[in-house]
Amino acid sequence: MAEAFFEDRDSFSCSICLDLLKDPVTTACGHSYCMGCIEGCWDQDDLKAVYSCPECRQTFVSRPVLSRNTLLARVVDKLKNIGLQVASPAQDYAEPGVVECAYAEPGDVECDCCIGRKHKAVKSCLVCLASYCETHLQPHYQSPAFKKHNLVEASTRLQEKICSHHDKLLEVYCRTDQQCICYLCTMDKHKGHDTVSATAERTEKQKQVRGNQQKSLQRIQEREKEMQELRQAVDSLKRSAQAAVNDSEKIFTELILSIERRHSEVKDLIRAQEKAEVSQAEGLLEKLEREVAELRKRHAEMEQFSHTEDNIQFLQRFKDHSTPPVIKELPATILNQGCDFKTVQESVLNLKKQLESYCGKEAVKILTEVKAVHILQSAKPSIRVPVPRLHLPRVRQIHKYKCYDCSNFLDNSDFCENCGSYQ
Repeated sequence: MAEAFFEDRDSFSCSICLDLLKDPVTTACGHSYCMGCIEGCWDQDDLKAVYSCPECRQTFVSRPVLSRNTLLARVVDKLKNIGLQVASPAQDYAEPGVVECAYAEPGDVECDCCIGRKHKAVKSCLVCLASYCETHLQPHYQSPAFKKHNLVEASTRLQEKICSHHDKLLEVYCRTDQQCICYLCTMDKHKGHDTVSATAERTEKQKQVRGNQQKSLQRIQEREKEMQELRQAVDSLKRSAQAAVNDSEKIFTELILSIERRHSEVKDLIRAQEKAEVSQAEGLLEKLEREVAELRKRHAEMEQFSHTEDNIQFLQRFKDHSTPPVIKELPATILNQGCDFKTVQESVLNLKKQLESYCGKEAVKILTEVKAVHILQSAKPSIRVPVPRLHLPRVRQIHKYKCYDCSNFLDNSDFCENCGSYQ
């Protein structure tokens, strides 16, 4: 008989708490559980809004409404009676401490019936308003007088479930005063109020909680979607910024190379012109030097001839020295006394000013475009975040220059009253 009892006990045990079924309910898939156990599991599934059988994992579209399986409850009650009959007589009439019980540790619920060192309570009775260890819990299983008592998991908060005025169990909810009361309060202080059972009110409040959970879950999903979109926008902005940096670096590098190439061309042109002009002048200078040397030689000969003392010899040689020296015709040229490259210098300087002026204007446009790039757009005025200034020449216009941040013209001042920045 004992073996049959233990085999049947396994068949009628809850797979969640591993104890005999208590207030048994059966799901649509055919598995049975304690009502408190399966409701507790599904309470945790409310956030996911997906309910399933803990044993076969079959899911349900909505939370099933469960009712007590009365037939299964009768079978379990008979099984409990059989278990009590096969128990030893010594256990049936055991004194406190005979059945093996664990002593209460710090944080455990203590048995209210133990004398001396307290054992760990395993159940609390909502009718007795006391907690019991395994030994002192046996009368609730054995005696018909305790059959209708409501046993729950051991709790230290039983006093919170007792009415402070009547010392009765709080099992009624007053909707008028929004508080839990006992049945005597309905005839006294809360007479005529809108009252319902605590179970019924729990069902209504549970619906509100589920509604709030659904709203919270929806809000979470919305925020997660916004976070994902924001992350994508940030990644896109980073990629775009990097591409803009790479392109600007490439363009400015090409611009620098182009300017350096033009610089080299101008320098080579100046040197080539210098070389050509100097070569031409030096050629002419060499011819003039030869002619001067020839004339000096002719002059020295005539000087010597003029001092000849012999008149006959002077007259005989006069014909040789009377002919004027032959002077070769030089190219018709006019010497440019103001020959220099100052005009070239002025042209280069003018080019510099024009480039600086143009670059300054374009830099303001670029800076404006850069500052116009925003991930978030807000209708409210936002706090101004400083943007690094480009150190470029100021664009002067009749004693005025532009602010690098807002392009406002300033009057000989480094402070912009329009945007509040220093230049």
